[in-house]
Amino acid sequence: MSAMPTQTYHTPADENLKSGVIENRSPSVGHMFRDRIAKTPQREAFRFPRGEQWESMTWAQVDDRVRKIAAGLISLGIEPQQRVALASSTRIEWALADFGVMCAGAATTTVYPSTMPDDVAYIIADSGSRVVFAEDDVQVGKLREKRDEIPEVIKVVTFDGATDGDWVISLEDLERLGEEHLGASPNAVDERIDDLSPDKLATIIYTSGTTGRPKGVRLRHDAWSYECAANDAIDQIQEDDLQYLWLPLAHVFGKLMVVLPLQIGFPTAIDGRIDKIVENLGIVKPTFMAAAPRIFEKAYGGVNLMMKKDGGAKLKLYNWSTDVAGQVADLWNEGKQPSGLLAAKYAVADKLVLSKIRERFGGRIRFFVSGSAPLNTDIARWFDGVGMRISEGYGLTESSAGSTVGRMQAHRRGTVGWTFPGTEIKIAGDGEILLRGPGVMEGYHNNPEATAEVLTEDGWFHTGDIGEVDERGFVKITDRKKDLFKTSGGKYIAPSVIESQFKGICPYVSQFLVHGAGRNYATALVTLDPEGVKPWAAANGLENASYEEIANAPQTRDMVQRYIDELNSQLNRWETIKKFTILGQDLTVEGGELTPSLKMRRKIVTERYQDHLDSMYGENDS
Repeated sequence: MSAMPTQTYHTPADENLKSGVIENRSPSVGHMFRDRIAKTPQREAFRFPRGEQWESMTWAQVDDRVRKIAAGLISLGIEPQQRVALASSTRIEWALADFGVMCAGAATTTVYPSTMPDDVAYIIADSGSRVVFAEDDVQVGKLREKRDEIPEVIKVVTFDGATDGDWVISLEDLERLGEEHLGASPNAVDERIDDLSPDKLATIIYTSGTTGRPKGVRLRHDAWSYECAANDAIDQIQEDDLQYLWLPLAHVFGKLMVVLPLQIGFPTAIDGRIDKIVENLGIVKPTFMAAAPRIFEKAYGGVNLMMKKDGGAKLKLYNWSTDVAGQVADLWNEGKQPSGLLAAKYAVADKLVLSKIRERFGGRIRFFVSGSAPLNTDIARWFDGVGMRISEGYGLTESSAGSTVGRMQAHRRGTVGWTFPGTEIKIAGDGEILLRGPGVMEGYHNNPEATAEVLTEDGWFHTGDIGEVDERGFVKITDRKKDLFKTSGGKYIAPSVIESQFKGICPYVSQFLVHGAGRNYATALVTLDPEGVKPWAAANGLENASYEEIANAPQTRDMVQRYIDELNSQLNRWETIKKFTILGQDLTVEGGELTPSLKMRRKIVTERYQDHLDSMYGENDS
């Protein structure tokens, strides 16, 4: 356990909140779902791609399908609180199935589609899941391969895969079973919803840990209804907003964003294909989107590279406009407004350049939400100045995603905003952040020892993150406690801060890992953005080169060295990167080096490339 906590921080008193929303929250997700249908049955709920076209569903149409799914599960023998697993990418069927599970009184176990068969079998067996929704033949194949290890699974329901008429049925088959069940018992689903209470289990999300087996985080209905009510209370998202949702729904961040519409009522365009994000933003024209920092890094780098490629007067105008925008963003960051000459310059910059950048993102974005990892402050400043503020948030799977978030009306760059109303935060003597509130988990499934390590008897959760709270109540995360390392000279280094800083400097980088625990200087592993580096490569004699050839080229090393020199000029002497290695391939989710939310798995990457790291140190360097 950490050192004893000091001061407790709450939501600042100067925040304008919707009164009564937190106290009067729904008892369960099932109640929230039913209330939403009653309030706005004919309003749009979801948009989703079907081939090359986008289709739409009203809340009444969602209700029809969800009730059939819920009744289908009841007809299969699923009892209240039993678990139903969901192994799929982000798509409309995921949301329908998840709502169906909870309206049947059961609890959803989420499984990333990239999870290997051994871990899939462990998660399903450990959670006690009785039915599994499996997206396609790939996911069904994992279950067939491990069928002997998951004997409690009575049925597999596939969205797109082949059926066998016995163990594996289609989603349409399940809905037909549900329709028949509702014909005989019309109140079956409502009775299950009526029996739900705040303390009932709603979800088990297994953390993508880097050591040992993943831990199942138990989240009650009260956790989700609280998260929804807290977001509603701060009044940042409105009913007439349109969300674009690509996040993995097996991740707690994505799960929150698919439940939140039940409280507020806004429609969601849902498509989990990462390579389609930019294209879809132009088609869907959303007003907000939640994402991991990597998405914003790529978007920022893409715009800058495009402008550098055009060059000439166009580049000069872009540089002038974004410089003016940055000055305005700095004023906004201090709660001030531009005036006089600066305001006039910003109006010109907006008309000539900034509005055109916004059009690339659909032209209607009010704000973005960033979570899961640190966001580079220079990138945040650029987006803010362009007119698309990024509200950084903070939370963990164990806290149901959101514990803090930046507000449109109260924003400070480099922080993750204020705590949600109803959530308390403490900073322990060693800098660790502790959280307490309705969003904190019940505990780890079948793992009381791990639960006792992070949850105190009076409800404080030890996050493992290091941070601070400033004079206005803004929370700042400085690093993961376990990621901080000490050099052989006794100096501490926070690697994620430096890594985020470098991504804001170098437009061609994809991943950057800082290393140096127990060594006498810091080094780095570098990967390049496969698409982003191509224009630079073509302009530097590497037009038809492969990624590996570009990575190994001397001119590439010189380019990266220049950016590292720029980084080093901004660091303390002991933090500077003395040597680096450019890897011959990028890190991937499929390779297990990134989480599905695109966060680097530091331990796996370090172990996998230990030889490269060791080669940057001599015999006397540790």
